[in-house]
Amino acid sequence: MEMPVIDDLPKNAANYMALTPLWFLERAATVHPTRKAVVHGSRTYTWLQTYQRCRRLASALSKRSFGVGSTVAVIAPNVPASYEAHFGIPMSGAVINPVNIRLNESSIAFLLGHSQSAVVIVDQEFFHLAEAALKIMKDKSQGNFKPPLLIVIADESCDPKTLRYALGQGAIEYEKFLESGDPDFAWKPPQDEWQSIALGYTSGTTASPKGVVLHHRGAYLMSLSNPLIWGMNEGAVYLWTLPMFHCNGWCFTWALAALCGTNICLRQVTAKGVYSAIAKYGVTHFCAAPVVLNTIVNAPPEDTILPLPRIVNVMTAGAAPPPAVLFAMSKKGFRVTHTYGLSETYGPSTVCAWKPEWDSLPPETQARLNARQGVRYIGLEGLDVISTQTGQPVPADGKTIGEIVMRGNLVMKGYLKNPKVNEETFANGWFHSGDLGVKNPDGYIEIKDRSKDIIISGGENISSVEIENTLYLHPAVLEAAAVARADERWGESPCAFVTLKPGEDKSDEQRLAEDIMKFCRSKMPAYWVPKSVIFGPLPKTATGKIQKHVLRAKAKEMGPVKLSKL
Repeated sequence: MEMPVIDDLPKNAANYMALTPLWFLERAATVHPTRKAVVHGSRTYTWLQTYQRCRRLASALSKRSFGVGSTVAVIAPNVPASYEAHFGIPMSGAVINPVNIRLNESSIAFLLGHSQSAVVIVDQEFFHLAEAALKIMKDKSQGNFKPPLLIVIADESCDPKTLRYALGQGAIEYEKFLESGDPDFAWKPPQDEWQSIALGYTSGTTASPKGVVLHHRGAYLMSLSNPLIWGMNEGAVYLWTLPMFHCNGWCFTWALAALCGTNICLRQVTAKGVYSAIAKYGVTHFCAAPVVLNTIVNAPPEDTILPLPRIVNVMTAGAAPPPAVLFAMSKKGFRVTHTYGLSETYGPSTVCAWKPEWDSLPPETQARLNARQGVRYIGLEGLDVISTQTGQPVPADGKTIGEIVMRGNLVMKGYLKNPKVNEETFANGWFHSGDLGVKNPDGYIEIKDRSKDIIISGGENISSVEIENTLYLHPAVLEAAAVARADERWGESPCAFVTLKPGEDKSDEQRLAEDIMKFCRSKMPAYWVPKSVIFGPLPKTATGKIQKHVLRAKAKEMGPVKLSKL
């Protein structure tokens, strides 16, 4: 078929360029050269300085022949170098691989090897961790190990001995490395927006972590979608509570440059640190998983600065937030936007878009509505809940459970070196999340469980998320998780694992367990009520998610709930 005349206009260098978020930094340096871009303790960099530092990093890497085809790993908390790496590394043509600092050395050894990272930029506090990981790699290599270029980030808040040790082992100090680069380096944007910009690893709680490969196009679209969805304005002051190593800080690394905002680095996340930064720096926005929100609302009075000096906008994702936590946050003056997504979708890609008609509803109802995962992001083209049997969309009845699926430009390129899993993950033209949910009559989706976390009792499906939401309402409960435990009568029944709030009397666990069960009975169907309640700290992954597979193993060890003799 002949092309219509109206479309017979070719792309050329004047009217078409590959999309990349890297241009945001150049614009920020031009528009607001003297505005604070990055603040970390006593150190402050303007947007012009940040642009020059990122160009130096790109130049220094290029001089050593690291560029297209190279992967550069970054093992660091939220410090300026982590922020600069998100621009400087891709400006050289290389791919940034931000590594979770909470992983152990064997996990880091696996992903440094799998990603073939040619350069490792490591914060001085984590140098021993990187060194141990590289030793594991060397020991397994049978004499074929080519060590990566090691660059160490100094931080005045750390013990100087660790820096001296790292330099003694041949690492180059980060500032020295930057000095070898050109602040006016003529970096080149990618020729193709499908070029990889970042590689991030899933938490791998049940198998080896999978390497999620993201492209420049998706990073660009997510960087613009995020502020639009959140109503973030130019000049926003953003507090880095979310790790930059987690899905590239949900792409807010690049979004803050688009907004010419200010990045406040927080090396360690504590409730006291969050409240202090809000008071000291005029923070307007921060992102956090529900577990962090729980810490903020349960902080002792001496760690808080209340009332807040202004409304602070909070974006939460990473797990389904209990309505009780959302309600407590709003009471303290935080405005919470609830999103949902995965590493495979550049971070959050659905949002519980707030409707003005909800403003007049009781606060508890608002919190319950806001706990839903919502509708697709502006930059995501497809979102649905489909039957796991037929692959067809489930009815929008709020009851029929199916798998949440996505498609569009905010979906990863695929998993690195994993064609079989890619085939399964992208089956029938959808990205399969593995999360189970329902579609409500208003079109908003709502997670009910991970496919492996659903509890089947007496043939009935029970959502562990629903049980957990109720448990969080109990005044003594700080954290909660529900899993299936074998049951002689029902096959499976819910088992609750609970961490109590500080100061709670733990001497009579039997009475507490009975009180929690009684509380649940007043709020949910009888067969949903946990038949057993276990107290203690909850095991978590390196990204702060509760490790349900560990709890399921504990429940299995306990054996089945016995058939009543009565």
